[in-house]
Amino acid sequence: MKLELDEVRRLTGPNLLWDHPGAIVDVLFEGIAAEQVVVSWQQWIDKLLGEFGWHEQHTYRLYDGGASFALSAPMDALYTACELAELAWHCSVAELQAAMLPDWQTCLTELKQTLKDEQNPQLDVLMAAAKAHNVTCISDDDDVSLGMGNSADVWPARELPDPSAIDWDKYSDIPRAFITGTNGKSTSVRLASVIAKAAGINAGVTSTDFIKVGDDIIDTGDYSGPGGARMLLRDKRTEMAFLEVARGGILRRGIPIESVDAALITNVASDHLGQYGINTVEELAETKFVISKGLDNSATLVVNADNALVVKQAKRLNKNLCWYSTSEENPLIQEQILKGNSAVFIKNSTLYYHDKGTFHTVSTLSDIPMTMNGAAAHNVQNALGVVGLCMVLKIPLEAIREGLKSFGSSAADNPGRGNIYKIKGATVIVDFAHNEHSMRAVVSTAKQLGGKHKIAMFSHAGDRSDKEIQDLTQAVTELDADTYIISEVECYLRGRELGDIPAIVTAQLSQSGVAPDHIQTVKTPLEGTKLAVNMLTAGDLVLLFVLTDREQVHEYLETQRER
Repeated sequence: MKLELDEVRRLTGPNLLWDHPGAIVDVLFEGIAAEQVVVSWQQWIDKLLGEFGWHEQHTYRLYDGGASFALSAPMDALYTACELAELAWHCSVAELQAAMLPDWQTCLTELKQTLKDEQNPQLDVLMAAAKAHNVTCISDDDDVSLGMGNSADVWPARELPDPSAIDWDKYSDIPRAFITGTNGKSTSVRLASVIAKAAGINAGVTSTDFIKVGDDIIDTGDYSGPGGARMLLRDKRTEMAFLEVARGGILRRGIPIESVDAALITNVASDHLGQYGINTVEELAETKFVISKGLDNSATLVVNADNALVVKQAKRLNKNLCWYSTSEENPLIQEQILKGNSAVFIKNSTLYYHDKGTFHTVSTLSDIPMTMNGAAAHNVQNALGVVGLCMVLKIPLEAIREGLKSFGSSAADNPGRGNIYKIKGATVIVDFAHNEHSMRAVVSTAKQLGGKHKIAMFSHAGDRSDKEIQDLTQAVTELDADTYIISEVECYLRGRELGDIPAIVTAQLSQSGVAPDHIQTVKTPLEGTKLAVNMLTAGDLVLLFVLTDREQVHEYLETQRER
C-alpha cells in the first residue's frame, strides 16, 4: 500500500475545487480504494476541526492515482489551515496502515498558538468594510491595498488603517482582464497592451516573461500568478491590466484576483499533464476555465469556437460569451449573429466584429503583420481573440486597427514568439514553442514560407516523458528539414543525464527516415544557432526553437541581420 503526501499549499482565491480560500493537500496512493482514503481523511478533519474549535468546510477531488483535499479558512489563517489539513492526512495514513497515531492533541495545542500568531483581526475588519463599500481589497503576507491603479493605497499588513477614517469614495477599480490558454497567452497580453497604448491607455501586463507597465518592464520572470497581479494593480501608473494566467498559478493558488471585467481563453491542448493531479487534457480544460469564476453577470468571456475542448467547457457555463473563429461559417458564429450576440470572425481574409446586429470591419489580414498575411494561422487566432477582448473592454475600434497594424514579428514586439530575421538572403524564425500544439503551429507557418534548404534546431525539457519527447520530435519533422540540430539544455535536464534527450530524439528522427549525417547535436541553443547560420545560404529557411539563451540568440542574430 502506498500513501504519500505530495504537496501542501495555500489557496488564496477561487480555484479548481471551489471558490473559497484555504489550504489544499495533494496526496498519492495505490493499493487501496480511493473511497477508504477519502472517508478516513474526512473523518479526521471533522474530528480535528471540532477539537480545534473551527467550523470550516472541506471538500476533495479524486484523480488517477491520488486526491486533493481542501479546507476553507479565513485569509489570515491560511498557514494554520495548511498545518491542520496536513495533520489530518498524517492521522489518516496512520489509521489506514494500522500504525501508531501522531500525538494530534499536542499538535492542536501548538496550532492554536500558531493561529494566534497568524491572525490579523484588523485585516478581517478592513476586508469586511471594503466589501460593504464595494471597494477592492487585495491582501498578501506583507501588504494590503485598497483600490487599483492611480487610486490604490498600500499599507503594511500589520499597520492597517481604521475603516472609519478612510475616504472610501476615493477608491476605484481599473479595467482588467484575464488571459489564459495552452498557447498564445503571452502574445495576446502583449498585443492587447499595444492596442491599449494606441488608445492612449497606459496598460500593464503580467506574463510568464515579465511584468510591465506601459513601456517600462518592472521585473523579468514568471509573473503569471497572484503576485504579479497584485504588483501591477497596485502600481499607480496602471490604467488597464491584462493578466496572463497560467495553469500552474491556477492550481497552486487559484485565480490572481477575485473579479475582472473580461477574460480570454485562447485554446486548450496537451501540455504539462501529470502535475497537480491534472492527468488528462479534459482536466486541463477544466483548469483553464477556472478563470470564469472571476466574471460576474456583466462581464464577458471571449472563447475560441475552433477549439473543441474550449467549446465543450464554454457550453457548460452560464456566462456572456464572445465567440471567435477563423470562419464566418462556424455554427457557433452563425448562432451568435442570429441572436445578436458578439462574435469575431474572418471572411474573405478580413477580420470582422459583430454585436447587436452591427458588423464592424476591423482589418484585413494583410494589415496585421503578425499573421504573415494569414500564413501564421496561430497568430490569426490570437488576433481574433484579442480583438474580441478589446471590443468588450470598449477600446475604440480605430485604436484596435492601429494596434494590430503596428504589432509585428520582431523581438521588440513579441520576444520569443515567431521572430523573423533576414540573414544572408535566408529567413530565420525564432520561437519559444515547447509543446506539441504550439510546435506544430509554428512548423505549419514555416512550411508556408518555403525555402530551398531547411534547417531546424530544437530542444526538450527533461521532465517530459519519452513518449512526449518522441511526439514533440515528430512535430518538428513535419518541416521536412534537410538538417536537424539537437540542442542540449542543461538547466532543463530535470532528473535526466546529459545525452539522454538527444539519444531519444536521434532515435525518433532515424525512425522517421532522417539519415544520421543530417542530424547534429550541440551543447546550447546559442551554439546551435551559430551552426545553423554558418550552414545557410540565400533562399534557405531556418527554424530555431529556443528554450534558453534567448537574449544571447537574439543579440547574435542581430549582428548577422541584413541591414
